[in-house]
Amino acid sequence: MTSNEIKSQDANHVMQTYARFDVAISHGNGATLYSPEGREYIDFTSGIGVNCLGYGNKKWAEAIYNQAMKLQHISNLYYSEPYVNLAQRLTSLTGMKNAFFSNSGAEANEGAIKLARKYSFDKYGKDRSTIITLVQSFHGRTVTTLAATGQDSFHKYFFPFTEGFKHVAANDISALESALTSDICAVMMELVQGEGGVLPLQAEYVKQVEKLCRERDILLVLDEVQTGIGRTGTMFAFEQYGISPDVVSFAKGIAGGLPMGGFLASARCSQVLQAGDHATTFGGNPVSAAAACEVLNQLTPELLSEVAKKGEYIRQNIAAWKLPNVGTPRGLGLMIGIPLIGAAPKEMAQACVSNGLLIITAGSDALRMLPPLNITYEELDKGLLILKSVLEG
Repeated sequence: MTSNEIKSQDANHVMQTYARFDVAISHGNGATLYSPEGREYIDFTSGIGVNCLGYGNKKWAEAIYNQAMKLQHISNLYYSEPYVNLAQRLTSLTGMKNAFFSNSGAEANEGAIKLARKYSFDKYGKDRSTIITLVQSFHGRTVTTLAATGQDSFHKYFFPFTEGFKHVAANDISALESALTSDICAVMMELVQGEGGVLPLQAEYVKQVEKLCRERDILLVLDEVQTGIGRTGTMFAFEQYGISPDVVSFAKGIAGGLPMGGFLASARCSQVLQAGDHATTFGGNPVSAAAACEVLNQLTPELLSEVAKKGEYIRQNIAAWKLPNVGTPRGLGLMIGIPLIGAAPKEMAQACVSNGLLIITAGSDALRMLPPLNITYEELDKGLLILKSVLEG
């Protein structure tokens, strides 16, 4: 199909719930994508942080093929090797105790919310179920995770939303402490607020939040759907903050492009959910789990070190441009926000697409970069050159 044929069929047969960029993609290699007509695009998005190994990765594809030919699905009524291997590797890498596997980030966060509420119910009864999240947070698009999201723009149309959430300003420990009433069971936060604008939390604030949670037996739940699986230069961002969370959700990059999510629980939370408390048909799917194990094979300490170096390389390059309409780049690793001054991020992103660069937006004022973790410096330089020319006007 041509690009125009794809767009026409989309308009006629697909719900128009996405404000898509005006480009169709047919295939890719490394961090470079191509339209059906062969137009080249440097990819600074990796499918919103999903395709962490880029495109055309043969070992990843072989892991999927080999597992699909053996067993594509069996359900969680039976044991299979791929998901137990993945759970063992994730817990060994993080120091967490066990894992629950789901299909997406929103579903992972739903499960984390359920665990937090049951932990408190088991110890304190039903009146201790409220969860604090942060203003500018984003936790998903289900009715419950929309309620957890600390952005008013998401709180419309779908009433009534799930009750039991409070939103407080990020990096304001006094506001958080004031909100810690007797009904609080957990604090849930992103260490870098992705959809909110790529806004890293202050390290001292995060340590103080952990301290307050420990003092009051409140669970510290981290949403690492976007920051996890090497995106920030460590396997999970919490490693850079020196904290020990109770629950950590993950998704996006875990299976390198296949749908997968889940959450990890610490030892004290590892037995909260028992048989029948939580479930999903496709969670721990053998093919997705095999893909995820291959992702972990390739996310070596050397590659993670390169993620940090490449992130710094990008930020230094952008800062060196000294463009009047560009603020100081922010973020961790290859999760980068570029604040714009007097320019509309969506329009700038569309201009980048027209010039051969895929880039997305974050919050109301920023462009967002989430390139494949193994992007080459040659691809980075090509993409940065396009970005610079667009921002210069």
